Amino acid sequence: MPDGGAAPDILNGNLGNILNFLSAAAGLGMAAMGLVDAAKAFCGGPSNFGFDFIKTAVAPFLTDMQGARAVFGKAAVLRTLKANWLNGVDKADQKAKAKALIHLGLTPESAPQLAAAAGVDAAKLTALAQKTASGVTPDPEEINVLGQFDVVVSAVLDAAYERGDQQYRNACKLLAMVAATILAAIGGWIVYGRGMSGSVSVWSYFASWHFGLSLVVGIAAAPLAPVAKDLATSLQVAVSAVRAARPMSRR
Repeated sequence: MPDGGAAPDILNGNLGNILNFLSAAAGLGMAAMGLVDAAKAFCGGPSNFGFDFIKTAVAPFLTDMQGARAVFGKAAVLRTLKANWLNGVDKADQKAKAKALIHLGLTPESAPQLAAAAGVDAAKLTALAQKTASGVTPDPEEINVLGQFDVVVSAVLDAAYERGDQQYRNACKLLAMVAATILAAIGGWIVYGRGMSGSVSVWSYFASWHFGLSLVVGIAAAPLAPVAKDLATSLQVAVSAVRAARPMSRR
């Protein structure tokens, strides 16, 4: 084991060391991702990221329902949507359920509010809601307004769920990188302490190449984990091709 000032063997260009480095970094990245995923056991953990986009988007389309529909009031709808989000239900199914719950809240009383939120004709949407509630067939113009309403709601939900999913994925990647960096720093400290004789101070570790290498490994571990196997295979193929070409070039 080299001392604190020696150059690390892993960076000497040897293919075996490079492959070991990639494998170690990938394993660390997978462990960090596992920790982030395990954090979901605590009230959803990272799964809560992104839902604010959905909550903000659907809020103008939710009303406090009356009568038999009161069980699906605004708070209940948001709880349902959040439960689906935290549980990782298929995104298309989540959008369909959100749209169905918005439609459930379309009543003659709520129609003006929903029409204003979607930017459609309030009188026609109200008339459609009244005829639907009384079992009367709506006019073609009223059905057309409902189609316009559906298009707006679908567009709003698409934007909200895509933005929410993007924030969730980016937050998980960032948390995994932080977890991997902390784990790498702790691992580097253990390796550094074993390689030094006598008492070892934390400050001497921070000033050594071990700490710098640990930070590099930790930062690269999470994004490297999904592609580490393919990258290692590509390196092996490239080295084999170079070795095969050497005898030909000497001729």
